[in-house]
Amino acid sequence: MRSICIFLILSVTLCANAQPEQKKGSITVDGMERTFVTYVPVINDINYKPAIVISLHGGFGDGKQMMQYADFKPVADHEKFIIVCPDGIRKSWNDGRVTKANKKGVDDVKFLDELITYMIKNYHVDASRVYVTGMSNGGFMASRLACEIPKRIAAIAVVGASMDRYVDYQPQHPMPVMYIQGTADPLVPFGGGDITMGAKGIVYSHKQVLEKWIAADSCNTSPVVTTLPDNAHDGTSLTKEEYSNSNGLKVISYTINNGGHVWPDSKRNLPRFITGTPCNNLNTCQVIWDFFKNYSNANAPN
Repeated sequence: MRSICIFLILSVTLCANAQPEQKKGSITVDGMERTFVTYVPVINDINYKPAIVISLHGGFGDGKQMMQYADFKPVADHEKFIIVCPDGIRKSWNDGRVTKANKKGVDDVKFLDELITYMIKNYHVDASRVYVTGMSNGGFMASRLACEIPKRIAAIAVVGASMDRYVDYQPQHPMPVMYIQGTADPLVPFGGGDITMGAKGIVYSHKQVLEKWIAADSCNTSPVVTTLPDNAHDGTSLTKEEYSNSNGLKVISYTINNGGHVWPDSKRNLPRFITGTPCNNLNTCQVIWDFFKNYSNANAPN
């Protein structure tokens, strides 16, 4: 009876929202308070279970900054999903490389696993439609989550990141994935190799990380290729490669030709001398959501 009452109160609370709501929340994991920012659009149907997009900031960022940088809010308002932007410890994630969070022994896989459980219980989230995206350090973390807790996640989208060659996690289960990276990324090398700044590490190239997921997902190795021209006249263009398997699961690559270490179409990128050339030829949040919404995880635990 108590659980039914909580469900009804929560449903009424969500539906009573006359305006979208953005607020700070926290949970305790391993004795540490872990914080996050949520954005809940107006939802009028008390029986509706929204999807959730967990959006992970890059190094030196935080949840509030990521909510602005990767602005999913207009898409969420239209499509009725919840956004959660968690805060990493010391503005970093333990993606397996030697980040600040890694040095402190922070278990971010556990934190994000428990955050998913919290959102399902407290926000009436659909457990089968949990999606994760991330930029840079957050993108490496998204890759790690897809490998380590695949039953909790329906799909991932990674921007400006790949996977570290020597961290002990590898794709083990089929997962729809999207990777977006610039060929002139000065911080995470498109061709793989040494990262010389920040947490450093030796990373797979954009092509190599795609090959890992193509094999894990049993996709056709011959992609459908689409070229997106430089309509924004910013010196970049995009090449989309789409690999599919017989069940409709896809591995999608967006190569930003001449693009830097950026979230395409963001209005809040750092200066060019740090990140390289920005790209305005891709509505990244919309493209990611259009990819995510095709997938659900029927075997996801609540």
